Amino acid sequence: MLRSVLPLLVFLGTAALQQTDTWTRQEHKYGRQNNELNHNKDFCSWKCLKFTLQWPGGFCMSLERWSSCKVPQNIIDWTIHGLWPLRTQFCCDCWPMFPSDVKELDAELSQQWPSLLHSKSSFHFWREEWHKHGACAACVEGMNSPLLYFHISLKLRQLFDFSKVLDEAGIRPSCTQPYKLAEVHSVLAPLLGDYHQIECVTDDKDREVWFQVKIPLSRNLTLGCEHRDLLQEEPAAGLNPGRVVPAGHPCPPQVPLYYFPIDHQKPHQPCD
Repeated sequence: MLRSVLPLLVFLGTAALQQTDTWTRQEHKYGRQNNELNHNKDFCSWKCLKFTLQWPGGFCMSLERWSSCKVPQNIIDWTIHGLWPLRTQFCCDCWPMFPSDVKELDAELSQQWPSLLHSKSSFHFWREEWHKHGACAACVEGMNSPLLYFHISLKLRQLFDFSKVLDEAGIRPSCTQPYKLAEVHSVLAPLLGDYHQIECVTDDKDREVWFQVKIPLSRNLTLGCEHRDLLQEEPAAGLNPGRVVPAGHPCPPQVPLYYFPIDHQKPHQPCD
């Protein structure tokens, strides 16, 4: 009798493990309904996010080691730097990310969220962003998996596609034409809200070069954030081990800024 029952127990046990594994995989990909992060008030107390876009024509100059920068040939527009909950980082090391998690988004991520560093593959960049920021955003339903977090980021990139708005206002990449910060801000405000931040880096000729825009969002991803005091106390966004420290700062209001064109051959010196 025992011998006849044993195979059935083995079969049932194996089936249960397989079912549990299926649930775990689906939960990992499409979101955890009872995510342990939801029970950690410190990790989930953030109120605001910043969605940050970087301009490849100026980004390389924000790095201490310019030679570490690259701009792939297919990159001709603003790219995603990150989606960052403020005042919190590295919320959970219990949620690894694998290439299969974002396989269906790979082509779009490679175009909209590429690595601009020689030393880092695009997936390496995405995985660091997930570990540092995405696991904190996972407190919110709709971003509670790598797939959902990156999907939302791509939707935000589509929503805040301001290149055409700039072009229609006559603000185009140029090595010689400077722009006033107030002019750029007024053109972007209808799309990005009044509290977006325009960031520059000072090049070796003391020119203020535009390289980044930070867009404040509330926890529910609506534009702006009523907790504006938090916007001044954010993590060192985009920094991670092995990466040089960006030297960006808010563009000075009284100094003209330059919107340099992208140069794929000399990404760190597009206008020299």
